[in-house]
Amino acid sequence: MRRPPPGAGVEHLLRTEAPQVLGALTRRFGRFDIAEDAVQEALIVAGQRWPAEGVPQDPRSWLIRVGYRRMVDLLRAEQARHRREQEVGRTELALGTPERRAAPAGSTDDSLTLLLLCCHPRLSPVSQVALTLRAVGGLTTAEIARAYGTSEATMGTRISRAKQQLVRDGARFVPATDADRRERTEAVMRVLYLIFNEGYTASSGESLARRDLSEEAVRLARLLHAADPDNAEAAGLLALMLLIESRHGARTDADGALVPLESQDRTRWDQELIREGTRLLDAVWDPRGTGTGPYQFQAAIAALHAEAPAPELTDWPRIAMLYLWLERLTPTAPVRLSRVVAVARAFGPTRGLTLLDTLCRRHALDRDPLVRHHERAVRAHLTRMTGDTAGAAALYREAATLTANGAERRYLLTEAERAGEPLPDGSSLATRPPAPPALDGTPPLHHPFTT
Repeated sequence: MRRPPPGAGVEHLLRTEAPQVLGALTRRFGRFDIAEDAVQEALIVAGQRWPAEGVPQDPRSWLIRVGYRRMVDLLRAEQARHRREQEVGRTELALGTPERRAAPAGSTDDSLTLLLLCCHPRLSPVSQVALTLRAVGGLTTAEIARAYGTSEATMGTRISRAKQQLVRDGARFVPATDADRRERTEAVMRVLYLIFNEGYTASSGESLARRDLSEEAVRLARLLHAADPDNAEAAGLLALMLLIESRHGARTDADGALVPLESQDRTRWDQELIREGTRLLDAVWDPRGTGTGPYQFQAAIAALHAEAPAPELTDWPRIAMLYLWLERLTPTAPVRLSRVVAVARAFGPTRGLTLLDTLCRRHALDRDPLVRHHERAVRAHLTRMTGDTAGAAALYREAATLTANGAERRYLLTEAERAGEPLPDGSSLATRPPAPPALDGTPPLHHPFTT
């Protein structure tokens, strides 16, 4: 046994090895649904034993061996309950050896195959995300449940149903064919984007971010890019995540309060991540825009923010133009609201409010559940910039009632008082300096007004 070196956490090692162990067991037994349960139990055993006993010399083989034993038990229990003829024939091939020996650890990287399987088109987006986090990310059901603000039992049921759906559809653990690789890869990118968004600004809870989720999304995006290096959108997605994640250390203050982009200490931005993200984007960016996808456009916007040495030097007109192109590709509510922010920054709050009113009439942004509270917050910022402080305060308060994130709520209530309306508890922030309007407009697009 060997002790992990300082800084090399057991948790990171387990998450790295989880897809390889799952791939080995699924390939041997042909049963993804049961293999995934066996791997989760092997990870739990390792998480309990390795910190105290040390990491084995060959962690993957250790995990495969423990998972193999648990899978044998699960399969035998299933046989006793069901005796399904087709499954018995396949299972007996794996159980025919007299010894419970695990399959040798292979050198094949199964991560992409697992990602494609977990993002099967018959699964709902929520199920795709949950199954990806469990099977490829190595997160426990309890961790995924906490991320989505639900109970472990509810999330366990959702994951179980997703695996049963794969069995019913006859989904197999095989590499994607050329015919469906593009569609399945697009699903994988969409799932990783959703995971990163939830980590970047949590949909509920008192903390602004869920770093475990954003870091896991970055790790999986690296795997996707490594497995498909010629995919420009996969490179764009990874670049986007790295550029956004570079600001993590400056997004909150010592008390965990949200710090708007314009107030952030840019010396705390991670320059290594910025350089890596910029290199990735430069390698695939077509200045003519021909064939450029939405993740590349978002990465380009993030890069413009990252390269600005000071907030007032941000190239907002160019950002507004990029959002216009992005809206033509993906005409969604978050993209449209982000364009409002960029237009207001580039050409003034009155023009921004005019565009916002137009988009609300045409596309009901103020009633869209995905951006409803962000629409109120953006409108509040622009209203305050026009001098209507009372109207801005009311809008801030309305936005605060619509968000389930505690850090966002506290920020919005603080801005309401700064705009002229006291907080509900009667406390005063008059002695604190006013914060600049937190109109960001940077991706992830679920959060176009914050950090």
